[in-house]
Amino acid sequence: MTTRPPAPAPDTVTTTESTPSGSGLQAGLKNRHLSMIAIGGVIGAGLFVGSGSGIAAAGPGILVSYALVGALVVLVMRMLGEMAAANPTSGSFSAYADRALGRWAGFSIGWLYWFFWVVVLAVEATAGAKILEGWIPGVPQWAWALIVMIVLTVSNLASVASYGEFEFWFAGIKVVAIAAFIGVGLLAVFGILPGTHSDTAGLSNLTAHGGFLPNGPGKILTGVLMVVFSFMGSEIVTLAAGESEDPQRAVTKATNSVIWRIGVFYLGSIFIVLTLLPWNSPAITKDGSYVAALDSLGIAHAGQVMNFIVLTSVLSCLNSGLYTASRMAFSLGRRGDAPAAFGQTKRQGVPQTAILASVVFGFVAVFFNYAWPDTVFLFLLNSSGAIALFVWLVICFSQLRMRRIIQAEAPEKLVVRMWLFPYLTWATIALIVFVLGYMLTDTASGGGRDQVVLSTAVALGVVGIAVLRQRLTAKRAISAA
Repeated sequence: MTTRPPAPAPDTVTTTESTPSGSGLQAGLKNRHLSMIAIGGVIGAGLFVGSGSGIAAAGPGILVSYALVGALVVLVMRMLGEMAAANPTSGSFSAYADRALGRWAGFSIGWLYWFFWVVVLAVEATAGAKILEGWIPGVPQWAWALIVMIVLTVSNLASVASYGEFEFWFAGIKVVAIAAFIGVGLLAVFGILPGTHSDTAGLSNLTAHGGFLPNGPGKILTGVLMVVFSFMGSEIVTLAAGESEDPQRAVTKATNSVIWRIGVFYLGSIFIVLTLLPWNSPAITKDGSYVAALDSLGIAHAGQVMNFIVLTSVLSCLNSGLYTASRMAFSLGRRGDAPAAFGQTKRQGVPQTAILASVVFGFVAVFFNYAWPDTVFLFLLNSSGAIALFVWLVICFSQLRMRRIIQAEAPEKLVVRMWLFPYLTWATIALIVFVLGYMLTDTASGGGRDQVVLSTAVALGVVGIAVLRQRLTAKRAISAA
């Protein structure tokens, strides 16, 4: 029988500005920052860029795909919210997995999540650089990628409040843009938008071009695979809550509002696209769904307006990705699952080493994207592709155990409760496993099968390291005794 080593010191948060170096994070995020991080977290660049291919595949039925994935995210966020409201921490689900499932689980999912966001940094930096190069071609693409990475790194190194302020405005632009898009679109659909004469808009577009499911009901599942990863990021608010003035209130508010956020920003905006022009319009795949919708109304410079909004979403994702990766690395360092330097903070309460380490690996991934896009970087993309679903699975299994732990130790902390526990938790697990299984049927190069196989291989490798490390630690503890 092995003895589990003593638990490392938990992540700490302090509100004192004169905190000694290395004592922990500071509560530098205001309630308005958390509110906008929660809203902006579900609006990724994938919504603007990737929705066109989903519409082309499933037709109006893509609404069902978004609804299914949205329901899945709502359930996962409810479970995460239950645990985070009871114990806000920068490690979020990794820390809960550590407590509920074992050190191997917290170690594995923490490093996998860090790896996911480091790869995202490269993807988003390249996407932003392409847009900026189009506006100012005199600066090469690699230089733009370097510039945006440096600017956001400096912001994150300054203080958590700097990250919150950047994200407040980035997310604010996205929210205002989608709200305006939905408002203008509704006026056009009902024929009351002044100055436009669209002859393609109308609710009839949902059924007039081959029916609501023109390519068959099976395409709903194809659509699920296409849109599921655009929802990744909704869990960021539970990591950020650990550095807020009132973590429990922030998590509770974010969890309770996730339904309307997904309903409005995803289902609402895609509904507008599908009613403004036929789903099989060539412009949707050629120009992008939102640009095509705005062009159909004769709105001038629609493409440039949308490029600005996409750039904002990219910068928001970069900003949050760097923050998320560094806080996960910080939590791993505090728990003894990463170099101790990762768990140290500077006077401003910023985990400088964790931030710089994440940035360095992000720059390496950017280099791979330029040097070997079809080999090394493609491997990185595929091997991180299914990690989002693995994270959601771990959240589900952690909540099954944590509910009982919280009820036994501090039932008053259950201010957010998962609905119909444990039945909806098990149903969510079944749905995630089904999606992973269905991904195996996508045999295209770089498709679902490649992502599941490579992501599973990487995950098993990390789990193997975690288990071996835990056994060696236990043996050393026994020997020392």
